[in-house]
Amino acid sequence: MSTAMNFGSKSFQPRPPDKGSFPLDHFGECKSFKEKFMKCLRDNRFENALCRSESKDYLECRMERQLMAQEPLEKLGFGDLLDGKPGRN
Repeated sequence: MSTAMNFGSKSFQPRPPDKGSFPLDHFGECKSFKEKFMKCLRDNRFENALCRSESKDYLECRMERQLMAQEPLEKLGFGDLLDGKPGRN
């Protein structure tokens, strides 16, 4: 084996996830939002159109905690649920 295992020579530089990539919520920061969304899906026979509010809340939680890239909610298809709130950048 010609490659040496020298862990001290390079440091890992984290980078934000690619668009469409969702890191795991290791600390369960958005678990309650996810559970509400999943319960809504189960209660509505997995008809996701009936759970858009829960989906929006879950994605907002993920964006606030940097578990996904910030996107305007209008761009994610939630413009009709904003109640006059300005979109996030």
